Amino acid sequence: MLEVKKIATRDSYGNALVELGKENDDIVVLDADLAAATKTGTFKKIFPERHIDCGIAECNMMGIAAGIATTGRIPFASSFAMFAAGRAFEQVRNSIGYPYLNVKIGATHAGISVGEDGATHQCNEDIALMRSIPGMVVINPSDDVEAKAAVKAAYKHKGPVYLRFGRLAAPVINDKSDYTFELGKGVTLREGRDLTIIATGLMVYEVLEAAKILSVGGLEAKVINIHTIKPLDEELVVSAARTTGKVVTVEEHSVIGGLGSAVCDVLCAKAPVMMLKIGIQDVFGESGPAVKLLRKYGLTAAGICKSVKEWY
Repeated sequence: MLEVKKIATRDSYGNALVELGKENDDIVVLDADLAAATKTGTFKKIFPERHIDCGIAECNMMGIAAGIATTGRIPFASSFAMFAAGRAFEQVRNSIGYPYLNVKIGATHAGISVGEDGATHQCNEDIALMRSIPGMVVINPSDDVEAKAAVKAAYKHKGPVYLRFGRLAAPVINDKSDYTFELGKGVTLREGRDLTIIATGLMVYEVLEAAKILSVGGLEAKVINIHTIKPLDEELVVSAARTTGKVVTVEEHSVIGGLGSAVCDVLCAKAPVMMLKIGIQDVFGESGPAVKLLRKYGLTAAGICKSVKEWY
């Protein structure tokens, strides 16, 4: 059996910025003393004149990014999700969201897969925070291919975008010749008649594996990858719910305010069905190896299968 190729989406972010930087001289990359960790250091090596290290001052960095955007340039402001979405929320809301400026926020190290950095750095609330800002696009790619495509799509989009990346290496699942990325459009990865499982980010691969296990037990799951959480692909979500009658969402994020909540909002209004939200259940994370944490919090293929079977 061939080993699955794995690449952390934070690496994809750094590489995509370099690719864009070679083709577009209006890109400016900002970081808050974490260029090595967020991988924007790769951009800095090639384009030092277009990289600004703002120091450990994330709130100030967002203000600088807003100012740069008013000049017509396109800034990518980068830091850990806990700092980009959490610490700098007020600046993102008032200085970027409110005037609807063309700023892209590259947030790495999201979710409990940050691992040993512990609960203070494991941001499981960032999607909820960014979804609440009017006009903010929220993207959570599942692998290297999707992450690179997302960065390029964010560059082309006119308006604020929040991009969520991970520290843990993620299996590459979108390396097909016919792969395309479109903002606001989900992707059906597997057909099924018994239930629909909607996943985002790191959980997409785990859900695909879970679907295989469930199939052996007689449950055929339709699997949908939602890379753009806002705007949500409502048409696809509603259609799947009406077809299978049951919906499960899976995310490496709190079940409050994230993908599950976005899907619930739509289905409550347009296609009420039985629904289960799998994610971080209103608790903080803890320090430990990423893989063990994902297992403990039920965010592996086996854990997802267990939750689905108990619910179904």
